[in-house]
Amino acid sequence: MNWQPNRQRDTSLQQQIVQWITALVERGDWVAGTKLPTQRQLAMQFGVNRSTVQQALEELKAIGLLESKVGSGVYVTHNSWHALIQQTQPNWQTYIETSIHKPNYHTIQLINEYEQREDVIRLGTGELAPSLLPTEAIEASLRELSFQPKALGYSSPQGNDHLRAAICDYVRKRGIVAEPQQVCIVSGALQALQLIAVGLLEQGSIVFQEPTSYLNSVHPFQSVGMQMVSIHRDEQLAQTLSQRKRKKQAVFYAIPTLHNPTGQVWTSLEKKQLYEACQASRIPIIEDDVYHELLFEATSPPIKAMDSSGQVLYIGSVSKTLSPGLRIGWLIGPTTVIERLADIKMQTDYGSSAISQEIVLHWLQSGKYESHLASLRQHLQDRAHFTEQILQGKFKDIATWSKPKGGFYIWLKFHEPLIDKEFFMKLLQQQVLINPGYIYDPQDHHHIRLSYAYATYDELQEGLQILHKCVVEALLQ
Repeated sequence: MNWQPNRQRDTSLQQQIVQWITALVERGDWVAGTKLPTQRQLAMQFGVNRSTVQQALEELKAIGLLESKVGSGVYVTHNSWHALIQQTQPNWQTYIETSIHKPNYHTIQLINEYEQREDVIRLGTGELAPSLLPTEAIEASLRELSFQPKALGYSSPQGNDHLRAAICDYVRKRGIVAEPQQVCIVSGALQALQLIAVGLLEQGSIVFQEPTSYLNSVHPFQSVGMQMVSIHRDEQLAQTLSQRKRKKQAVFYAIPTLHNPTGQVWTSLEKKQLYEACQASRIPIIEDDVYHELLFEATSPPIKAMDSSGQVLYIGSVSKTLSPGLRIGWLIGPTTVIERLADIKMQTDYGSSAISQEIVLHWLQSGKYESHLASLRQHLQDRAHFTEQILQGKFKDIATWSKPKGGFYIWLKFHEPLIDKEFFMKLLQQQVLINPGYIYDPQDHHHIRLSYAYATYDELQEGLQILHKCVVEALLQ
């Protein structure tokens, strides 16, 4: 106990005392419950003013290492080890709370968690059932492919040259004219949105979207400081865009074909009106077209097909059609934009999987992809019909919906605003998982996004029976 602080050190006398007492507790010399000498005794020992000792002790009390007992003195606390751990480890919660990326809504976190469980009926999942994935055909493709050594290395910044050329040939059937240098391979549509968010837009830029939007359930733009603005596509659209944009940068995010979550399909006129309205205010359009291959009947060409000025950034993907696990999508736009985004992509992941790119290239060039799509569309149409039959039998008096035109979803609207967090949790307790409307529009308590693409036929029947029962109970309350 002969230690004294060193007045020649840069560290203050108070901090040296704090460090010395902390070290005694860490070594176990002063165990939990140890009574400290009085402030006067410590001041004499250390050769400092009593006020210096008092300030040091107050700091140690503040972090939970010491505590005062009225009329008795100062003691080492019984949870001193916990306090020490907190002092020696980074405060990760502070790091988490102050990071730029916004957390998912709690409901979405629960959806992501429960989608991994085998005992849950997934009535909202936005992916294909395992039985609809061409597993055996992909395995056969791996046996057919002959990989060059380069294919096992890192991909080029914009992606496999041959795959980009094949994608240009493929999208030409939809009226999109593009060259390989205008294509960037991405790890799904979400990465394309993330690249656009950090690579093209300044903080505070406006992202226009429809009131009910997929973007409200993910945060690629919100997390980098973009302003999300929901607007209706009405007769005043051009004027509204101009007034809201003013001098800020802006983009318009659109899903014109099989909109997620509503399933709507725009007409040619609606696409043309949006294109011209955005063109008038020089607002780029992000056209998310990942569902178009799942239409049950042919529809009009995409907005990108009418793009003569490089205004549209077009996103496609095989995640909804072939395999989400391959993580292959594409972004088509002006060469300067694509080069910029490819450079950012290389800084973040060094390129999409070269092996996955080879598989997708093989499927596009061999004709397997389009053959698979024809079969997949029929399976989805059968599932949609099966689900609609159940809805007609049980839900026609309590909800409305539109006949699905393709894709995965029915946007089911209940007559009463029943769909809140409590309702979501009640279903989850009965092992039924839904995607409630409020994750796409915070004010929406009427809808759920009902998916017929993932659950088995038996699960669809059971899950919808449980959903109906919960709705009826809610209506009676």
